[in-house]
Amino acid sequence: MVVQALKDQGVDTVFGYPGGAVLPIYDEIFQQNDIRHFLVRHEQGAVHAAEGYARSTGKPGVVLVTSGPGATNAVTGLTDALMDSIPIVVLTGQVPTFMIGSDAFQEADTVGITRPCTKHNWLVKETDALSSTLHEAFHVATSGRPGPVLIDIPKDVQFASGEYTAPRAMKSHYQPKVKGDIDAITALVEAMETAQKPVFYTGGGVINSGTAASQLLRELVGATGFPITSTLMGLGAYPASGENWIGMLGMHGLYEANWAMHDCDLMINIGARFDDRITGRLDAFSPGSVKAHIDIDPSSINKVIHVDIPIIGDVGHVLEDLLKVWKSRGRKTDAAAVKNWWGQINDWKKVRCLDYAPSKKTIKPQHALERLEALTKDRDRYICTEVGQHQMWAAQYLGFEDPNRWMTSGGLGTMGYGFPASVGVQVAHPDALVINVAGEASWLMNMQELGTAVQYRLPVKQFILNNERLGMVRQWQELLHGERYSHSWSEALPDFVKLAEAFGCKGIMISDPADLDDAIMEMLNYDGPVLFDCLVEKHENCFPMIPSGKAHNEMLLGEAETQGVIDAGGSVLV
Repeated sequence: MVVQALKDQGVDTVFGYPGGAVLPIYDEIFQQNDIRHFLVRHEQGAVHAAEGYARSTGKPGVVLVTSGPGATNAVTGLTDALMDSIPIVVLTGQVPTFMIGSDAFQEADTVGITRPCTKHNWLVKETDALSSTLHEAFHVATSGRPGPVLIDIPKDVQFASGEYTAPRAMKSHYQPKVKGDIDAITALVEAMETAQKPVFYTGGGVINSGTAASQLLRELVGATGFPITSTLMGLGAYPASGENWIGMLGMHGLYEANWAMHDCDLMINIGARFDDRITGRLDAFSPGSVKAHIDIDPSSINKVIHVDIPIIGDVGHVLEDLLKVWKSRGRKTDAAAVKNWWGQINDWKKVRCLDYAPSKKTIKPQHALERLEALTKDRDRYICTEVGQHQMWAAQYLGFEDPNRWMTSGGLGTMGYGFPASVGVQVAHPDALVINVAGEASWLMNMQELGTAVQYRLPVKQFILNNERLGMVRQWQELLHGERYSHSWSEALPDFVKLAEAFGCKGIMISDPADLDDAIMEMLNYDGPVLFDCLVEKHENCFPMIPSGKAHNEMLLGEAETQGVIDAGGSVLV
């Protein structure tokens, strides 16, 4: 039933790790060839790999793990997927139904443990209910706001026989609203027609809605001429080379994007959730703007920021109707005011907030990513990251032209996410260039997945910016904790080249800026997994930065602050 349900749901890939409570399912997997199973080295790696697969394809990722520790090891990945709205279906084994509650070997209350970190979960005690539960799980995971679901399957249920129900015979009670209220959409159009300082604020919901939503967004931005910014999760929905792009906003967002959010008079939130990394201090967030919020999740509306124009619906459907209404009313905007608004934004751009002091002696992490961007931007490229300074630098210095090309842990900020996620992306796109931008500390958290990459000949590239520090922790300790560097470095890092070779893949170490380009090309040209150890400046800080508890107009700029005098409105004077 499990294997047939996966086939009927269009699943061709499963990431997993066997154990006693799922051996009947693994036995069925052995006896078929339609579904590929990828043996990871840790259950957390399985869930992150499924996240990478899902994020890069738009299809749900599937995980199969055993009971007890197999299920509890999956909890971090489940929570990560819940925070970032990633559709995954996790199947866990459970002890036989008659042993549940007896503290049997490898028993855990999986449904209880995972209830707060899944969109929904099920414990299936009757074999006849198994197939319909599996189909419902895929529907819940992929409908509305996507997210992770879990099905706990006792071992006696797996051994039993029952009646299989095909998905076409199913009708779910879960039917999220996808069409937005036309009166609210019309109210937003009216606000757009008179706005003098508008901005589109977009998030991962645009990407989750599908490629059509990204195309509609691009059409809307091009037609109105309004500036557009994005959260970390929304990068690629609008092209980084686009004429109206003003960069990522938030704690490490661009100066011009944060000032635009602070000073705008109309903020149009499309598929974002007002995360605290974006808003900064709530009472000072975009204080003078009319706020609209388009989101398929009703619970996200007015949860953090009160909005004036709430629109509940799927981003793609709402943007389609928004364009229709705007066009039918004559495609009106206050063009003169918007032109002046662009003049202000272009003035903010003169701050050059991503400038940094170059060095001929040590590799600056920003320079390493600039060179990686220059040497890979024209390739069929997917980028994953771990979590920390390198993640923010990657978002700042790498450009994304299309959706589903950027995989990172946004909401939970999970160190150890990027490597297994890159494995999942490479499985989904075997001929593409897949690069995981990492810090050495994050990368070590799931380093065991080198075995997975080597076993399945997955040519993933691990681009480690090695500063021998917990970089973001060290930065906060420098700026906010009196330079007291409490446990923010390791005195026992491995030789990454030898580590790579021990696993049977290629290792490269680089420390001289003059050798950087050649080393990157060596990595790119190697037909197999590569561990690239890039030794970078140890105490570089990631700017711009909005300190915790501060507003968008209270950014720290680092090198850019020395480029000129900035007035109270954020503009360059000299």
